[in-house]
Amino acid sequence: MGTRIRIACGVAVVGLSLTACGGTTGNSSQQGGSQGKDTATVAFRTPNWILPISAPGFTQGENDIFSTALYRKLYSYKLDGSSPDNIDPRRSLAEAPAVSDGGRTLTITLKDNTWSDGKPITTKDIQFWWDLVTTNKDKWASYRPGGFPDNIEEFKVKDDKTFSFTTKKAYNTAWFIGNQLNRIVPLPQHAWDKGDPKTTFAALTTAAKDPKSYATDPLWKVGSGPWKLEKYVPNGEVVLAKQDTYSGPDKPSLNKVVLRPFTGDDSEFNVLRAGQIDYGYIPPANLSQKSYLESKGYTISPWYGWSITYLQLNYNNPKTGPLFKQPYLRQALQMLIDQPTISKVIWGGMASPTCGPVPSKGEGCAYSFDPEKARQLLEANGWKVTPDGQTTCEDAAKCGEGVEKGAPLAFTVTSQSGFTATSKMFAEIKSQMAKVGVQLTIKEVPDSVAVTPACKPDESKCSWDMSFFGSQGSWYYPAFASGERLFQTGAPVNLGSYSNPEADKLIDRAQFSSDASALQEYNAFLAKDLPVLWMPNPVYQISAYKSGLQGVDPQDPMNLMYFQDWSWKS
Repeated sequence: MGTRIRIACGVAVVGLSLTACGGTTGNSSQQGGSQGKDTATVAFRTPNWILPISAPGFTQGENDIFSTALYRKLYSYKLDGSSPDNIDPRRSLAEAPAVSDGGRTLTITLKDNTWSDGKPITTKDIQFWWDLVTTNKDKWASYRPGGFPDNIEEFKVKDDKTFSFTTKKAYNTAWFIGNQLNRIVPLPQHAWDKGDPKTTFAALTTAAKDPKSYATDPLWKVGSGPWKLEKYVPNGEVVLAKQDTYSGPDKPSLNKVVLRPFTGDDSEFNVLRAGQIDYGYIPPANLSQKSYLESKGYTISPWYGWSITYLQLNYNNPKTGPLFKQPYLRQALQMLIDQPTISKVIWGGMASPTCGPVPSKGEGCAYSFDPEKARQLLEANGWKVTPDGQTTCEDAAKCGEGVEKGAPLAFTVTSQSGFTATSKMFAEIKSQMAKVGVQLTIKEVPDSVAVTPACKPDESKCSWDMSFFGSQGSWYYPAFASGERLFQTGAPVNLGSYSNPEADKLIDRAQFSSDASALQEYNAFLAKDLPVLWMPNPVYQISAYKSGLQGVDPQDPMNLMYFQDWSWKS
């Protein structure tokens, strides 16, 4: 799910030397692409949000890739340690910020770039973005009270090319550049501005909620990215065409990119095996066919993500929330998830355990798989454990506040449909939990994020227990892997309403202190406190692309795709 985020000290963790696993070139038809030499066809979920201001319920990764192809962000990032604060100097629309005033003021200078209609990109377009998000921040998915833009004391335009932010207090500069400035997308003020930010935002949002008009609405014709939208079919195929007037240095080599959705892993893999798409993925269940695809002229390349995977718990559910608030119960549930075996067997070795909120190789988790210890923990806290039956609270005084005698350990997991490995994983977890009388019901839906919102206990939409949106990783971090969007009280993506004052304090420290140990302390605390249940973290996908297609690797750990780097071998 979500947006993407990162920190230099963590790069080694992800292992970013993403060399492809070989792959031999097959017959000459592999060199030209399934639709000819100027086109690449990509397996890709249909994006459903075009406005480059994120909206609640529309934060899926495909929307970020789609939007960034059409509208460049102020800053691009790369995690290879080659530049300060992970800024990608080549792709970014601005020079790196000049920091002054004890770290509080960042002065930013735009490079020379133009919109697709030839008009220059200036600070008017930054001001326009600023006015839209500050006036409509309650409708912006990236907004959290007290965070950006509330943390800005002054936004100042100095001239057509230069502007500055002065923050209310000094932040860790790496955090501010990686996790705040990453949200800024210059917007075409001359083409979109209706004079009033509320009216303008309402009009843009209305248009963005009408996908069938994406390819025809004049609004979306003025862009800053390397691509323009040629064709859009709701829930169907999307065609990006090279933007001939693109002013950036990374001009596309291909003329078109065809984004083709599939209903599930099996249908995608059948088309991949038949050689009918140029870039797709091998579902974990089909990893045994890697050598077959290589023999057909595909290169296989695991796409490592700067990410974590977890099972969200709904602390505000009036029935099961009081259970989730018991630390011993979260610990027992975590001990029933055999992360190493699931990673190896079900994900074909293409996943590793998540141990905490900062991405790592998954070594040394606070709670290892231990069903016997889980059983003892439940019994010590007043539960009558009934293996392969229904475990219930026998001693309410021990079970914890809000837990009544006779309460069952029975939960429904809302999970993503269409992913075979995910279904197998939950079948395994369900089986392990049943051995100590914890009953799981698995409910698969197309979009688990949409039906498991953050909620108040008295709302009807608060009836969900556990939610999984991690079939390709639950959360992709920006450059700095801090938790203010995920695990802080009231955070925008804290769908389960987890709240712990100590966690809040440590999250703040990571934001405001330049001491690297602050992030480590935050990670250590949440690894043990279990705001969520940590789950095997799969590679974003096991990519398979025709060996004649150049520029795909290295794949971006922050989960963006830069189609403009792709080309066919001549």
